[in-house]
Amino acid sequence: MDNLRSIDRLWTVEDVSAYLGVPVKTLYQWKWRGEGPPVRKVGRHLRYDPAKLRAWLDNEEAAA
Repeated sequence: MDNLRSIDRLWTVEDVSAYLGVPVKTLYQWKWRGEGPPVRKVGRHLRYDPAKLRAWLDNEEAAA
């Protein structure tokens, strides 16, 4: 994720995997089960809004 230059850029599954430290497969499973961080499809690709991802993570940590 070192190459992320724009804060407006949506993150890829690989970006989120590296950020959260979970396998890409886990992110796809969460999407399929309706769990995990908010995600949207752009074409056939999953994309994540970094701000929404961080908000989801904050909520998960607060609930723990």
